[in-house]
Amino acid sequence: MRLRQRFALVLVAFSFLLVFGGGFWSLRVTSQALEEELDDKLLWMAGATSAASLPGQDFVVLRPGDERDALWQLLQTRLRSFLPFVEEAYVFHRDGYALVSTLPASELPIATPLGFLFAFPGALETAWDVGQATTEVFQGADGTLYKYAFRRLDDSPAMLALLVKADFLDPVINLRNTILLVSFLATLLAMALAYLLASGVARPLERLSVAALRIQRGRWDQPVSEERGVEVGRLSRAMERMRIGILQRDEQLRLMLAQVAHEIRNPLGGLELFASAAMEADDPSERRRLLGRIRKEVSSLNDIIESFLSFARPLDPDIRIHDVRQPLQEAADLLQAELNAKGGALVVHLPDHPLMVRADADHVKRVALNLLRNGVQAGKDVWLTATAQHGEVRFSVLDNGPGVPKAQRERIFEPFVTDKEQGAGLGLAIVHRLVEVNLGRITLEDSAKSKTPEEGDGTGALFRVYLQGAEDWIS
Repeated sequence: MRLRQRFALVLVAFSFLLVFGGGFWSLRVTSQALEEELDDKLLWMAGATSAASLPGQDFVVLRPGDERDALWQLLQTRLRSFLPFVEEAYVFHRDGYALVSTLPASELPIATPLGFLFAFPGALETAWDVGQATTEVFQGADGTLYKYAFRRLDDSPAMLALLVKADFLDPVINLRNTILLVSFLATLLAMALAYLLASGVARPLERLSVAALRIQRGRWDQPVSEERGVEVGRLSRAMERMRIGILQRDEQLRLMLAQVAHEIRNPLGGLELFASAAMEADDPSERRRLLGRIRKEVSSLNDIIESFLSFARPLDPDIRIHDVRQPLQEAADLLQAELNAKGGALVVHLPDHPLMVRADADHVKRVALNLLRNGVQAGKDVWLTATAQHGEVRFSVLDNGPGVPKAQRERIFEPFVTDKEQGAGLGLAIVHRLVEVNLGRITLEDSAKSKTPEEGDGTGALFRVYLQGAEDWIS
């Protein structure tokens, strides 16, 4: 079942159950309350009247043929006083025959069996035991709803029966019909609202589904339209960012392939040239010189391949809590030899107390080493500092080179962006990825405005790496 259909079905079912179920529950409660109220009134009327004017012993002495006696006629007159309020009234013996009724004597003489009353054995038994009872509502021969109230007269074997119309149910029946009509109209309205609401939700999702299929099939040129609504709008924006990310990654892949071909072509050309010259050289020293150049080109080619592999290789950091000073010092020690050969200086300023971070120690070492090497290639002197601030650990690398050109500052961490004549331009891109997978961030800042006294006199590029601190683990 489609989302739109499920949405409409749930809303319609909820509306129908709410209106129909709630209405009939209210109807039932109202009917029971009205019936209980009628029972109370009937029993009160039967009790009040019988106690005052219908002594039981006056009835049980009647015998067939007493219909013309003054006592029988007096008792009938008293029974007929109920007629403005009831349909019929009877006084009958426990053995089931009539004594006096509101009907003429010719229609219901004394000792006539009243079998129809014994259709309510439960109510009669209760009335004989307790003294009073009412029957359930029943339908008469004319289709009208009726109800009996029984009242025992004193402790005698005579019982008063009052028959009344249960017309209190007429408004309830009208209410039932109204509820059915309202339920039907509410269901139609709910169906219309459900269609509108479901369309408002399902149609944007269907459009986003089509856009997702389009992206999956490689048609990335058409942007994902932003949808209205908070949740659906957020989803559409996320899909658009995904599309742009795929486009950027595809562009990076094309650039990488082109850069790989370009970077490998130069060493291969040198290899071919030096190999040809070595084959024709007769002088052993010249041949050794050419073979040395070949080895150098092979090493350069290997470095290029290793750079591309490092950039393309998936990163799986082993994030743990450690003192960041150790990997930073190891990176500085590895770079010291390169600096000594060049004649530059490496100034390391690390605090005396531990700087605990949550990161992969090997990744931190690679990031620091790459930044330090960039600094050595750009300038003569390099400064490495580290400190803790605002729950993070920051280490910085500053050089005294010319700095990063303004045109490249915004794209400095993108692949293949470089101002060097050699290299694939992947060093800072790899650094950026390493920092990100360790849940950190890296920035290029203006050394003239941002450097601290510990970072020396460098005026070149100032890179700062921020990692998650773990000060509560400092011992």
